[in-house]
Amino acid sequence: MKTVEQIYSEYKINSGLQLHQLRTGAVAKIICDNFKGDLDKKSIILACLFHDMGNIIKFDLNFSPELLEPEGVEYWQKIRGEFIEKYGESEHVATEIIAEEIGLPKEVIDHIKSIGFSNAIKNNLSSSYENKICNYSDMRVSPLGVLPFRERALEGRKRYLARKDNHAIASDNFEELFSSMENIEKQIFVKTKIKPEEITEESIQEIMKELRNLTI
Repeated sequence: MKTVEQIYSEYKINSGLQLHQLRTGAVAKIICDNFKGDLDKKSIILACLFHDMGNIIKFDLNFSPELLEPEGVEYWQKIRGEFIEKYGESEHVATEIIAEEIGLPKEVIDHIKSIGFSNAIKNNLSSSYENKICNYSDMRVSPLGVLPFRERALEGRKRYLARKDNHAIASDNFEELFSSMENIEKQIFVKTKIKPEEITEESIQEIMKELRNLTI
């Protein structure tokens, strides 16, 4: 068995992507711990902890270069090339392959596939609270920390607007996706003992430390 931190190291996940996945997992754990109902908590947390394993393929190496230290941009350009050579040019395909290599169960991989702003409409209509929580937890985490959903969505739209391949954020259906995510937030928190604003960067710090040492 390996810890989450050991797996990140084995796959050369940079500190920025490590922190994003750990924050997403921590947000999900807080929700799960306060959820009034049955959930596959383990699958949710694992999906959140490994949902961006292939993202070096699309990672903007010029954004927040401090997140690429101490190795530096040139090193991570080399790692990106190695990922593309091994897994191809789709970060989603790469993530799914890595999830299989790690030995994650099919249900965890299915939850990973549900994550992403473009899946908001589908998850809004879904009966799966596992998918809703995975999707929502990711949408609470910006590259630099946990934000309220509305602030995070607008930050993400601004950051990705110039990307031609990110149609979900750049196109006219943003408002429909945004509304669907707002509905997902309402659906989740009507079933929890906490409010969205209780999930903050400060509230997840100890949980992140715990998740680094989670064994798979």
